[in-house]
Amino acid sequence: MRLLSLLCLLSLPLPALSADATTILDTAEQHIRLQTKNLAGKTTITMGQFDASKLPPCSALEAFTPQGSKIIGRTHIGVRCLSPNSWSVLVPAQIAVSGNYVTTSRPLIAGQIIRESDLVTLSGDVSHLPAGVASDPSGVVGKTLRNSLGAGQTIRFDQLLAPIVIRQGQTVRVISKGSGFSVSAEGKAVNNAAIGQPAQIRMNSGQTITGTTRADGTVEIEF
Repeated sequence: MRLLSLLCLLSLPLPALSADATTILDTAEQHIRLQTKNLAGKTTITMGQFDASKLPPCSALEAFTPQGSKIIGRTHIGVRCLSPNSWSVLVPAQIAVSGNYVTTSRPLIAGQIIRESDLVTLSGDVSHLPAGVASDPSGVVGKTLRNSLGAGQTIRFDQLLAPIVIRQGQTVRVISKGSGFSVSAEGKAVNNAAIGQPAQIRMNSGQTITGTTRADGTVEIEF
C-alpha cells in the first residue's frame, strides 16, 4: 500500500517554480551582463524595484532587449515566461559605464583643423552621452570640423571630416598590389579624396581606375 502511494506521488507533475521578483531580476541582470561584457570601461548595474506578486508561476524565464531600447543608461529589460504560462514584463535598470570621452578646450569653428591643444580628455559615466562620442584624442586630431562647437562640448565622429590628401588634378602615384607583386604608376586625380575614401585616377593610358586613398597621398589597388 505504501509503495502504491509513493508511486502515485511520483507520477504527479512537479509544481512550477514561483515567478518571484528575485528570479526575474536575476534573469534580467544576467542578460545585461552578457550584453555589456564587451563595452570599454567599468560597467555598474543597478536593478530597479519590481513587483511580481500578481504574475502566474513560471518554470522557464527568458530575458530580451525590447525593440528601441538600449543597453546603457536608464532603461528596461524584458523578461518573458516560456512555461507553463505565457507572459512578459519590463524590468527597470540603470546601467552606468565609466570611461574616457573627448571635449573641446575652447570654442572651435566649422572648417577648423583640430589640434591636440584644442582637446581635453575627461573620465566619467559615458552612459548619458550620445552615440559616437570620441574616447581618444588620437582619432580626432587632424580632422576638420563640420560644425562649430563651444568650449567643453563633446566631439562625435559624425561631426568630423578626414583631411583631404588628394586633390583634383594632382599627380598621384598608384600602387597595384597582388599575391607576390607590387607595381606602381602615375596618373591624375579626377576627384578630391580623404584618407580611406575612393579616389578616381586617370592613368597616362587614358584609363580611369578607382582605388583607396592612403595617408601618404598614394592610391592603392588590390587584386
